[in-house]
Amino acid sequence: MEAVARLRNYPSSPRKMRLLADLIRGKSVESALAALEHSPKHAAIPLRKLLLNAINNWKQKNDGGDESRLYIKTIYVDGARILKRMRPAPQGRGYRIRKRSNHVTIILDAKETNEQVSLPAETENTQNTNNTETEN
Repeated sequence: MEAVARLRNYPSSPRKMRLLADLIRGKSVESALAALEHSPKHAAIPLRKLLLNAINNWKQKNDGGDESRLYIKTIYVDGARILKRMRPAPQGRGYRIRKRSNHVTIILDAKETNEQVSLPAETENTQNTNNTETEN
């Protein structure tokens, strides 16, 4: 089952946060936590906390299941509100400063280990039929 965690209105540019989101997208939870812990970027701290919250949400949903199979199924960063400020400029003008913020959503899921693929048996049957056709 999936677990979702959201970080809303974090005062950082969405572009800066997407750099870290792209770094951990599709990885297992352990490797993503290690990457965020050793990242020098400022946005790594709230993203790591958000990932830990998503893990706890998954544990509550699945009665404390095995978290070693968890991976980041989806992570996306959206722009949030923009605070507009004015900075004094030459000749009585004012430059507009846009202070951006973002929303981050993480969806975790567990990898399925039960799936067994029966492709080798099917390929043997097709090879046998191809061999009989060439012999005739």
